[in-house]
Amino acid sequence: MRESAPMKILVTGAAGFIGSTAAQRLLARGDEVVGLDNLNDYYDVQLKRDRLARLEPQPGFRFVKLDVADRAAMARLFTDERFDRVIHLAAQAGVRHSLKDPHAYVDANVVGFMNVLEGCRHNRVQHLVYASSSSVYGGNTRLPFSEHDSVDHPVSMYAATKKANELMAHTYSHLFGLPTTGLRFFTVYGPWGRPDMALFLFTKAILEGRPIDVFNHGRMQRDFTYVDDIVEGVVRVLDKPAAPDVAYRAEAPDPATSNVPYRIFNIGNHNPVPLMEFIACIERALGRQAEKRLLPLQDGDVPATYADVDALQQWVGFVPATELAVGIARFVDWYRVYYRIVKS
Repeated sequence: MRESAPMKILVTGAAGFIGSTAAQRLLARGDEVVGLDNLNDYYDVQLKRDRLARLEPQPGFRFVKLDVADRAAMARLFTDERFDRVIHLAAQAGVRHSLKDPHAYVDANVVGFMNVLEGCRHNRVQHLVYASSSSVYGGNTRLPFSEHDSVDHPVSMYAATKKANELMAHTYSHLFGLPTTGLRFFTVYGPWGRPDMALFLFTKAILEGRPIDVFNHGRMQRDFTYVDDIVEGVVRVLDKPAAPDVAYRAEAPDPATSNVPYRIFNIGNHNPVPLMEFIACIERALGRQAEKRLLPLQDGDVPATYADVDALQQWVGFVPATELAVGIARFVDWYRVYYRIVKS
């Protein structure tokens, strides 16, 4: 049961994996949701349309096709709609693609975020929650990754734009008192997931009898986090606007908090899983073995991720806990239904 009155919430990236799931969660509890997306072709647009098709018949949902980088249109949207709160998930995703097309990341992730901040500033938005990423930890090898650690050494343009978002948010929290909370997502997976992510790629290849590319010769670890857990964390954080940290000391600044309404939290499963174990879970769910093509670590990738989630638990009383085998089985069931694949 919710503790607050229904709100009018903007969800950017509403046709995306996390965005569509977050919109579903908000609608289910009675909020009014305006979903924004530009439906770009970074991956299968039909998948995005099908995610929206689950939302559009529901009372309280409206879709706006718009690019967050469109400054004038974003300003009009915020002025016309007067949102209570904003969940900003729209972004150019993908670490590896950022090596090929860095300009797309600046346009969507930096310019677009600037437009969201300005919209919130000028229209009295109560709280901005936005997606950051575990990628910001970059060259940091101390595990688990803590929000209290420095993140000044990104190893991809994608990570650099997410770090920039955190800095920009702090500036607006400082100058204009805008409550902002950044959430560093750790390898999100689950039904309706992105086709460029490992779970989707591996499942598709195994079912088609093709080899899978296993980077760093399989010596990778990831803190895989189920999408429903991510969304639960997002909504709980949304309901508790960032506030100044009374313990903050300017002479010894903590990157995770501030003396202004600004917070940063990890959202991860707090359980790094070896890549080969991840693949084994997929094989069991599919009932098939994968042919593995072992390859070196790719530029922009990091060998391991592992979330310290103590701060999130203290703030909203929640940490992700869905077991990997359970989450993968749910994804495989969805994949078979969505692509009409009969079990063999």
